[in-house]
Amino acid sequence: MKAITPTNEELQILEVLRAHRRKHRKGFPIKISSHIEDDISGLTIGQKISDVVAKTVGSWKFVIIQSTIIFVWIAYSSIDGSDTWDPYPFILLNLMLSFQAAYTAPAIMMSQNRLSEIDRQQAGNDFEVNVKAELEIELLHQKIDLLKEKELFNLTKSVEALGKKLDNFLK
Repeated sequence: MKAITPTNEELQILEVLRAHRRKHRKGFPIKISSHIEDDISGLTIGQKISDVVAKTVGSWKFVIIQSTIIFVWIAYSSIDGSDTWDPYPFILLNLMLSFQAAYTAPAIMMSQNRLSEIDRQQAGNDFEVNVKAELEIELLHQKIDLLKEKELFNLTKSVEALGKKLDNFLK
């Protein structure tokens, strides 16, 4: 069985990935996905705000508090009668909830877009690792095949030598 030899392009990619790893080992950290999420120092104020809004609005604590406030608002306005500051159909409450939705939705989308970019970078890093692993495995297969060929050659030579000795012995 003949070993598949990596192409020059694959060997160049492997060398780049190895250099990347050597650089990382020498104290030059590679920015990978786990570091991207933790590194908030490079974020703009808008990105920080959108992350805080998305984290807050996407929590059970927020949902429970908002639901409680809405329930109390509706109960107070309904029980107190028509003389309240926001009678049925609760136009002020509706306006406030619409205002909240109008501003939180874009902030959540901005946060999701930034997280999508982090996911794309992580996928790129994963792809690099997979390519490197594949090329390293190919090279290991090639080395093992060469060792097998050498061993087979040595065994063949040994059998030939034993055959000659046996012929000499039988003569």
